[in-house]
Amino acid sequence: MGSTENKFFSGETSQVGSIPENNELEKKLKQHFGDVLVYKSSANSKFFSALSLPSYMRDWLVMRFSNAEGKIDKEEVTAYVKRTIPKKEQWNEYLVDLLYNNESVRFLAKIKIDFDTATRKALFSLPDFGVPKKKNETVVDWPVIEENKDYLLSPTEVWGIVELICELDDNGKNNIFRLIHFTPFCPYTIDIDYFIEARNNFTIEEWIDVLLSAIDYNPLGYASTKQKLTMISRLLPFVEKRLNLIELAPKETGKSYIFAQISKYGWLVSGGSISRAKMFYDISKKTPGLVSRYDYVAFDEVQSIRFTDTMEMQGALKGYLESGEYRVGDSRGVGDAGLILLGNIDSELMNTNQNMFVNLPDIFHESALLDRFHGFIRGWDIPKMRENLKANGWALNTEYFGEIMHMLRDELAYRAVVDELLVLPKNSATRDTEAIKRICTGLLKLLFPNATDVSKLDVGEFITYCLEPAKSMRGVIKTQLGIIDYGEFGGKKIPDIQVKEKYREKQ
Repeated sequence: MGSTENKFFSGETSQVGSIPENNELEKKLKQHFGDVLVYKSSANSKFFSALSLPSYMRDWLVMRFSNAEGKIDKEEVTAYVKRTIPKKEQWNEYLVDLLYNNESVRFLAKIKIDFDTATRKALFSLPDFGVPKKKNETVVDWPVIEENKDYLLSPTEVWGIVELICELDDNGKNNIFRLIHFTPFCPYTIDIDYFIEARNNFTIEEWIDVLLSAIDYNPLGYASTKQKLTMISRLLPFVEKRLNLIELAPKETGKSYIFAQISKYGWLVSGGSISRAKMFYDISKKTPGLVSRYDYVAFDEVQSIRFTDTMEMQGALKGYLESGEYRVGDSRGVGDAGLILLGNIDSELMNTNQNMFVNLPDIFHESALLDRFHGFIRGWDIPKMRENLKANGWALNTEYFGEIMHMLRDELAYRAVVDELLVLPKNSATRDTEAIKRICTGLLKLLFPNATDVSKLDVGEFITYCLEPAKSMRGVIKTQLGIIDYGEFGGKKIPDIQVKEKYREKQ
């Protein structure tokens, strides 16, 4: 397939043309993904962690400032970050330039756009700086909206270079901040078809390693394929809409990192309390909640999260996890976000044949709600974080890979492949079959993105890497339901879903 020049993005690139060819996988990465590779190392990760930047922002900076060997000038990067990506406490410095020196300011920040229908104005807020949208204080020029509407009008906050000025309002009495220019933080013009086609050049074993290094882990640090696949299963909600999972794991296995650092399209709730208004819809503010704004919502250390309106939240979760719809007061909405429960588990509870959910908040002790979670991740199959698990070498840029996963959510061909391949036993419970199919589809997107129709898929690999793991993940949920609510679920097993005979014969 040759060079990847201009296949992925326009703009500044690093000099990756002379990547050292240390092994066969690096050679393939260089040949097929050269423009979106970065050199990942523990030293770089520690450096960027000290700058309080997420992984997707880190890899963008590495690509911008690294040389042909992947090395960066840390002083140059530090100066750029201080100049371009300010911290919250630097806002007052910008106020001096805006209010006193009458100068414009430019910097990289997260921004959210809303509209005031009464005044017909577009308003902006800068959440990281505590700058809320106000009718008479934060106004966006309409040409800025027109030029960037596909990006700026996202329901979530978006990153970009903002340029602000301060001037008097139409009455000449009050100061307002005006957003006069915006440049999206979107380094790539991504060709997802190229990504899909490029998968053909890698074996399944190689591709698993490509995925792990893309999310900052070193494949050589894992003792088995089972450990690798368990880690990759955490990415299922990144690629499949409304995929709901529970993971219980020992401490220090990287749960928070995956869901907070890898994608800007997800949201991690860490401790504290959460309300129905925040999760679904705020009636007083007339604003949609987390499930309508993100690809997934993960409850970190779920045992410590409090729900302000337990019964209302439980009812709302049942409806949403079942259909993707919610109703709050007179408001009805839909969302595509999956819900992930992340909890720590003691060693004596690491047994799928006993009640592992005993320490979950009371809201999740009801079988009707638990049945709506599609699968369980055995987090104890993932090794605790150590130095040899950190990515060390050339790998897919995390920002690029995060965009790819986000785009795969809208690809419908993979579910069609799963539907075509599988035969369902009669009288199968719909929630079981839907859960297994949904997990299968997510694994297909991650592991075999080139399998956009059945003819492009090795059926034996599909069974091994997609179907059997999906059945196992759903099977744990079914077992737990039988323990928690024996009267309804006791003794029941998941349906024995198989690949259709005509496709098995072709193996």
